[in-house]
Amino acid sequence: MTLHARRIARLLPAAALGVLAACSGHTPRPQTPTAVAPTTDEIDAIQALLMQGDTKAARSRLKAVLKRDPMNASALVLRNAIDGDAKAQLGAESFAYTVRAGDTMLDLSQRFLGTRLKAYQLARYNGIDNPATLAPGQSLRIPGEAPRAAPPRASVEPSRPRPQPQAERPKPATKPAPAAPAANPVAARQARAAGLAALNQGNVARAVGLLRRARALDPTNPLIARDLARAERIATTVRARR
Repeated sequence: MTLHARRIARLLPAAALGVLAACSGHTPRPQTPTAVAPTTDEIDAIQALLMQGDTKAARSRLKAVLKRDPMNASALVLRNAIDGDAKAQLGAESFAYTVRAGDTMLDLSQRFLGTRLKAYQLARYNGIDNPATLAPGQSLRIPGEAPRAAPPRASVEPSRPRPQPQAERPKPATKPAPAAPAANPVAARQARAAGLAALNQGNVARAVGLLRRARALDPTNPLIARDLARAERIATTVRARR
């Protein structure tokens, strides 16, 4: 803007300033809205719907995610799990596996396929439409080669008895420290299995309660802490979308 134009601008009202700006040829460029990448909670919510066998709702949410972020890797894996050929994608070679108590399709996918995102794909590989129906004793086919058995441990020779030191004078008795409450890993595993089953069935609130109980029974178990954090994230996402 020239010196003459600036002097005129001081005398004109605010409305006239807009006219001068338009005449000067400097028009503001419209801002393009940036795409918001989907969060991990959104992917977990879609995964939870697939574990209930609700492919219609999962497909609808997945479509919205891919519209915002067409190249999202996790969303593409889930789309392939729904629409792709599981036999062609995972391979024809497989081995037999018998479902044990506490197993879920998510855990089996993580253990044998390296990611939980292929859980629904693994279910379709076995002709299962609703992964929540997985039960102990059920026979599955796992893609790939069977894992090798661990080699037997080498025998350890018994150590020779060491000479006993001379008896020392008894030390004055000290008051024992109060014992910490004992953990119960067995009960913790049972609560975790029930919590994961409830999560697969879509009962997120019950899953959170059972997994919190499992953590209280076995506070140092990292698997329980991971499952509880994931269940709480899914619960938050479900509440926010209601």
